[in-house]
Amino acid sequence: MPRRTAPNVLDRLRTPRRFPGFLKTAAVCALIAGLLSPLSQVAAEAADTTTALAANDYCGGQCSDILPPGENGNATLAQVLLNQAFGIQPDHAEDQLGPYANLATGYSSLTDAKINTFFNDASFGVASDQVASTESPAGRTDVKIVRDKKAGVPHITGTTRYGTEFGAGYAAAEDRLWLMDVFRHVGRGQLTTFAGGVASNQGLEQEFYRNAPYSEADLQAQIDNVIATNGTRGQQALDDANAYLAGINSYIDASDSGRYFPGEYVLTGHKDSITNAGTIDHFKLTDLVALASVIGTLFGSGGGGEVNNALSLLAAQSQYGVEQGTKVWESFRERNDAEAALTIHDGSSFPYGTKPTTAQGQALPDAGSVSTEPLIYDATGTGASQSASAASAAATATALSSAKRGMSNALVVSGSHTASGHPVAVFGPQTGYFAPQLLMLQEIQGPGISARGASFAGLSMYVELGRGQDYSWSATTSGQDIIDTYAVELCQDDYHYLFHGTCTAMDKIEQKNAWKPTTADGTAAGSYTMRAWKTKYGPVEYRATVGGKKVAYTTLRSSYMHEADSIIGFQMLNDPDYVKSPQTFQSATQHINYTFNWFYADSQHTAYYNSGNNPVRASGVDTEFPVWAQASYDWRNWNPTTNTSDYTPASQHPNSIDQDYYISWNNKQALNYTTASWGDGSVHRGNLLDDRVKKLVAAGGVTRTSLVKAMSDAALTDLRAEDVLPDLLKVINSSPVTDTTAAAAVAKLQTWLTAGGKRTETSAGSKTYADADAVRTLDAWWPLLVKAEFQPGLGSDLYTAFTNNLYIDETPSAAHGPTGAHAGSSFQYGWWSYVDKDIRSVLGQSVSGPLAQQYCGGGSLSACRDILIGTLKTAAGTSASTVYSGDSLCSAGDQWCADSIVQRTLGGIKHYNISWQNRPTFQQVVEYTSHR
Repeated sequence: MPRRTAPNVLDRLRTPRRFPGFLKTAAVCALIAGLLSPLSQVAAEAADTTTALAANDYCGGQCSDILPPGENGNATLAQVLLNQAFGIQPDHAEDQLGPYANLATGYSSLTDAKINTFFNDASFGVASDQVASTESPAGRTDVKIVRDKKAGVPHITGTTRYGTEFGAGYAAAEDRLWLMDVFRHVGRGQLTTFAGGVASNQGLEQEFYRNAPYSEADLQAQIDNVIATNGTRGQQALDDANAYLAGINSYIDASDSGRYFPGEYVLTGHKDSITNAGTIDHFKLTDLVALASVIGTLFGSGGGGEVNNALSLLAAQSQYGVEQGTKVWESFRERNDAEAALTIHDGSSFPYGTKPTTAQGQALPDAGSVSTEPLIYDATGTGASQSASAASAAATATALSSAKRGMSNALVVSGSHTASGHPVAVFGPQTGYFAPQLLMLQEIQGPGISARGASFAGLSMYVELGRGQDYSWSATTSGQDIIDTYAVELCQDDYHYLFHGTCTAMDKIEQKNAWKPTTADGTAAGSYTMRAWKTKYGPVEYRATVGGKKVAYTTLRSSYMHEADSIIGFQMLNDPDYVKSPQTFQSATQHINYTFNWFYADSQHTAYYNSGNNPVRASGVDTEFPVWAQASYDWRNWNPTTNTSDYTPASQHPNSIDQDYYISWNNKQALNYTTASWGDGSVHRGNLLDDRVKKLVAAGGVTRTSLVKAMSDAALTDLRAEDVLPDLLKVINSSPVTDTTAAAAVAKLQTWLTAGGKRTETSAGSKTYADADAVRTLDAWWPLLVKAEFQPGLGSDLYTAFTNNLYIDETPSAAHGPTGAHAGSSFQYGWWSYVDKDIRSVLGQSVSGPLAQQYCGGGSLSACRDILIGTLKTAAGTSASTVYSGDSLCSAGDQWCADSIVQRTLGGIKHYNISWQNRPTFQQVVEYTSHR
């Protein structure tokens, strides 16, 4: 039966319920009965029992994957209402959530034979007894979509290239049509007009519009550029995209006439459930570019934050004076920390973004002069009442400058250290938890394409992360700096600027949105206009003065106006005739202009490559701070019309083949390779992987099971407990602890630490943590101790400025992380490295790359001890209801629920919370047995 969609909530990727909450059960049942009648008309073809496992699979049954909550991200209106009224799930909407969740309590007894209890078999093809359905979309004879019984994954097999891509588009629409529609509107800044004007929708569209305010002509120009600059492959990409779109639009037409289209089209007023009036717009090529701009901005655009860096530097210089203040700032920035965990750990150096001896062209703002460029104009109704807060949330790129682009991990071990002699890999991206999921699973087999894995919905003409015939690949977000901030000097008025000496008008780009009242969620009618001012140096982000001159700070990203370029790299990764070795894998990823770490494993080799268009900057430019918009400080050979320049060659990107092992958890890539992220220091969540994999490699005989266990163990560990708490307790225990409250807290923390410092349930399904009180105590203690340790020495202004560069904490329950609370991904951003270095220094231990001065107790061990004990006593007395204050999903004091992972509803289907795990959303476990 064709698949169906089901959204309804978009609150930061979700909104309140968009269907009438007052429907009574009897009315719901009556409505459902009427809506179910068309479903009998859309039955798929009978299962093809002759389908056999593919012969081009060299993994030997040892490739597995998982992607919660389930493959089916579609639901009709009837299915949405059934789910909301009775909790009934559509087929394959939730069947990967349980296995994913259960690894947290099942990994300790894992064996190779049990791996597919927690993962899917990712072998090519579908065994004949596992075929759930077979369909020939639109009656085509050149493609079939076979879905398996276990997970409902579409296995698309075509005899022509066009038919194959047509099938990929049709399957994508079956599984994610509404989600694709949502994100093409997000990419155009049109979400509120499409899905309603709640504050979360406003904030979401504003965030992306500010970063990529493209006109329709801009979107088309990016398509034309791919075709013009990539020869045969560019033309093939265009042909593939057109076939893919034809498949999507064929499903739209079929679901419309058969009346099994996604239910939220009714719930948001686009379709009438009784008369079928209304339309679902066809997709077009520029929609794919709009979608790509959203995904690229979220996960593949490292850098930015130069204005915030400048503000904290000025605060440091104000506090300490220019010379000492600069030293303090540099010590907290940790550009190239000697103790940082590295992905390439063999001593190879890849200088990029390093500090110049003498900075040139710096354009630091005058104190107090910086203001954020307004985005919202002419607001009415709920646009006026909500846009101020929504715009503020969207525009305040303070802390974490590039934090939202974090997440994902990889563990890869060379065959020289495994039991089989073949490399083993456990890796995947952490894209957040949503319902339906942003990613979707698929297998594509056709002329020039042979792959299985995950792709972002609406961009699935190729597999983006997954496996080929005899190799697998995955990615983590890398975060190196491809975004620079320029100070354009204003002339004539606030909307003209000097470009290479000529007064030039800014371009004004506007998007007008209006929405109708929605009774179900209480949103009244409203409207506003989003207005972006663009220069040749990119969109305006801030206004300020520099040395008394009025400037606009603009943001120039190397992938700006090049959102579609990466399609060539993904095309190559899917091509079995192109990728045949680690070298050809690296060559393929060199065609991806977004900032990612790419990992590879086949039966003989492993490899790594860091992608992204790294611009070659003018001599003396410091990438950390704004620079004057003058020709002498432009990127080398920069063409403002095409936004192209010289880029660092592939050999200068961190890259490696057959290192003993690789780990990545968004940590530093290699020596002298500077990322835009603060916090790449002595304690990073990458250490949780590095410590475990290093031990496995030293012992030898690594297996898929042992590597999954290492990943899972790290995924349940509190980074602060494992890598910082031991030294905190050393300070406290440097003298006998006589205070009874402090002594009791120390004992509980030590017991928890001895048990491994993990946030785990007492037993599967208990929803109660073992060592719960110790966990609560550390959660309450950390912000108290950080402030008491650093604020007296830094001063309030500088302390606040540094917290705007880097949050002090990111626990599982923190609402300020890259994707908010209940997001799983944790401990990426925090002050753990600062605390670690400072406490070790106070203890008299050796510290490479110490902070510029000692902070805890002014460097006095006894004074530091007093601070730690005082804050610990306060933390111990802080109630769980205060530490875990509760939200719409959890009552105050519910520790397990506060940490729990929620599949955030982008549609109408809801799922249950699962226990916290800090691991990729989509994940592969692979070990190839042979090679072509």
